[in-house]
Amino acid sequence: MRHSAAADESAPDPVPSLRIASARGRWTLLATVLGSSVVLLGSTVTNVALPRIGLDFGADLAVLQWTVNAYMLTLAGLILLGGSLGDRLGRRRIFVVGVVWFAVASLLCGLVPDAGTLIVARALQGIGGALLTPGSLAIIEASFHPDDRPRAIGLWSGFGGVAAALGPFLGGWLVDGPGWRWTFLLSIVPALVCVPVALRHVPESTGGPREETGVATGVAGRERRAFDVPGAVLGALALALTTYALTAARDGGFVAVAAAVGGVVCGAVFLHLERRSADPMMPPAIFSSRQFTTINLITLCVYAGTGGFFFLTALQLQIVVRYSALAAGAAMLPTTVLMLLFSSGSGALAQRLGPRIPLTLGPLVCGAGMVMMRRVGPGASYAADVLPALVVMGTGMVVLVAPLTMTLLASVDASNAGLASGINNAAARAAGLVAVAALPLLVGMGPDPYRSGAAFDTSFRRAMPLCAGLLAVGAALAFALLRQTTVAPHQRQHTAHGWLLEPPLVVSVLRREVRPAPRLRRHLHEPSAPLRRHPFSPTRRPEQGNEDHGRPSGKVNAMDSGTAPAGPESR
Repeated sequence: MRHSAAADESAPDPVPSLRIASARGRWTLLATVLGSSVVLLGSTVTNVALPRIGLDFGADLAVLQWTVNAYMLTLAGLILLGGSLGDRLGRRRIFVVGVVWFAVASLLCGLVPDAGTLIVARALQGIGGALLTPGSLAIIEASFHPDDRPRAIGLWSGFGGVAAALGPFLGGWLVDGPGWRWTFLLSIVPALVCVPVALRHVPESTGGPREETGVATGVAGRERRAFDVPGAVLGALALALTTYALTAARDGGFVAVAAAVGGVVCGAVFLHLERRSADPMMPPAIFSSRQFTTINLITLCVYAGTGGFFFLTALQLQIVVRYSALAAGAAMLPTTVLMLLFSSGSGALAQRLGPRIPLTLGPLVCGAGMVMMRRVGPGASYAADVLPALVVMGTGMVVLVAPLTMTLLASVDASNAGLASGINNAAARAAGLVAVAALPLLVGMGPDPYRSGAAFDTSFRRAMPLCAGLLAVGAALAFALLRQTTVAPHQRQHTAHGWLLEPPLVVSVLRREVRPAPRLRRHLHEPSAPLRRHPFSPTRRPEQGNEDHGRPSGKVNAMDSGTAPAGPESR
């Protein structure tokens, strides 16, 4: 018997049945943890290897900048497209392709004969990361039973934090031991385990004709849509040209100016196409929420400041303070450990206080830690100079990261949390990318930092107040623009993580039997209709939200610790 399209559209999807206690559930969780870990290692092990890479290749500072930025560029520019590919072609398939791609690119990074080839290989690594990162969390959402999903995502997030914490330490140990090339080859080991486990045990899933949840690119209730390839290409080009212009501006010349103009033009065309496209990668309608727009502006400030801070601090500790790579990696552990231990408590506090206070104080505390790093110079004491600054820095991160996630999710309808998270994640990576390119230029850092530790130290001391200033701007935005509204208990997230350089992706999880939220697509075609807000959005009264939106109580927020009765929404 033929069913009408309307009947098919209204039929609920089957509830995922995978349980953590089952063998297949444990294997699936292992595969997703290993997949996300290879990307986190790729992000965190490299900074401590930069001085040795520069010495081995006789490279200047621009090469070190591009060693970091080539990876972040392709990852930030393509992560939304990677989520769309998984939704349409199969999440497991794209996840496995991404892991294999990342492993091959890591092998190339470890075997490169020169600095130029390393930069190309790092860009390829970023493409692999963009393919697998959205899928690692989307697989959990699509596979696990709603009762087990919060715990699965909590474990995924927690193990990701451990990988982020161990990255600098492992990187330093490898640089001082077998050599810097092994910092890239390290990612191959979890990839070799991940691929066969995923192929054998991870169930395949797609967005289907209709998709009620979204990861990275998810939009509630949307139909299967075309890929926004022009948007992805133009966005990546705008970032690439802007980054190149900032890196080359030290030498001046026509090429740097042309790159800057090209970056502005590509950015303008990207925004124009996104406004006119029926299926945009970054729907402009989502920015109709002032709270969402403000949170992304704060994200740009925070992750620009912290991205520049960690890039320069890894160099300062080795070039000026004369730490070994292992000692430099171990020195930065306290910041990540503080986040792992206390970020969930910070989230609980923010639920009572609202976002304005923690998102104002947190960046200011981080900035104070950055200013304290100006004491770290030749002959600096770890206990008296380095450790206090990093503890203050870590305390500020603990205060701000969880409320940043929670406010982001509360600013949009729950069914658009995946889309909102993808945009926020890309914004954070892009901010770090631009900061790494711009800060050395702004502080007059020379092209060869190895020949004069004193000159590098002078530039580092100039850079720390600039990084702190970026966070102060973020604090001012939070104080002036955020609405002081507490987050409802059912919006709690699991935030015990140590993800310093970028916010982890969020997955919006709704029970399959609930009525899906209205389509964002409809609002894109009806400019006069505002984007529907979350029932506990700061611009609506909580008591009106459930009546206005008709949202049942069966919602599961995928980021809780796994012990609360209502599941969490995850970063």
